[in-house]
Amino acid sequence: MLQSYSVINGRIAKGAEGFPQIEVYILPDETERNHLINDYGVDEHTLLSSTDPDETPRIEFEDNHTAVILKYPKNYSAEDNFLFKVKSMGIFIFPPERIVIVLDDSVPLFTGRLASNVKAAQDVLLKTLLQTIRHFETHLRVINMCSDEIEHEINKSCGNKNLLNMFTLEKGLVYYVNALNGNRRVIERMKVNAQKFGFTEENIELLDDLAIENRQFLDQAEVYSQVLSGLMDARASIINNNLNVMMKNMNAIVIAISVPTFFTGVFGMSEFTAFLTGSKWFVGYPLFVFAMLLLALFIYWLITRSDRNG
Repeated sequence: MLQSYSVINGRIAKGAEGFPQIEVYILPDETERNHLINDYGVDEHTLLSSTDPDETPRIEFEDNHTAVILKYPKNYSAEDNFLFKVKSMGIFIFPPERIVIVLDDSVPLFTGRLASNVKAAQDVLLKTLLQTIRHFETHLRVINMCSDEIEHEINKSCGNKNLLNMFTLEKGLVYYVNALNGNRRVIERMKVNAQKFGFTEENIELLDDLAIENRQFLDQAEVYSQVLSGLMDARASIINNNLNVMMKNMNAIVIAISVPTFFTGVFGMSEFTAFLTGSKWFVGYPLFVFAMLLLALFIYWLITRSDRNG
């Protein structure tokens, strides 16, 4: 699907009346792909890389245009079950009259202040990169909120579902770290090849700001990932410790029961009945059972006391 924009009076607006023209292709069909390949000279592999989520961010300089592959966050939905993924976006710059953006998901590109103060195709490129970085910022906030919610649920119950959700969230953060790191390398290469891109001094200053913002969110994603990894390790240690405590208590109970069982086995019913000859059995048997219970409780107390002292 093609969406046409252009720069009118320093602002990006819908329509193709201004200059330069901006063409945004969302999930381009075969006709649109052939148009980009045959009419604009876009390399087929680079075009396919624009919608490949596993593609590496990079810059390619062609004869009549420059191709930039970036990573951006996939729109999150409830069906994703706490898995935050990333996708690829292709930006093809045909200076000075045209810039083409190819992606496979509808995301807000030119909104608010980001659509203003635009003069050339280079400005559109940097504004798109800025929008992508801000998109990561929004998703990192959502990830932090999800992390707090899952941690709260785990504090109430260490169920497998909550632990799997936290693991899935950590997996998504790994994707974000790799994506932001890839975009960082693209920004660095843009700065090195500023002359090839035709950047002005103002563009280079904005590029420096973008590098700082991208680095901040990369550090933030790494911190979140480390925190979640530490929480997972802590939860695993707590579960193992609880299991060890439970097994220790079970062993104490088994030992406490085994001693009275030994006496009841040695002095069976027939021997105890013979021992009670001439006595009231309805008094002797309850006393014997009560004595065995006291013995079991005493042994259990000794075991737990030795564990506390140890």
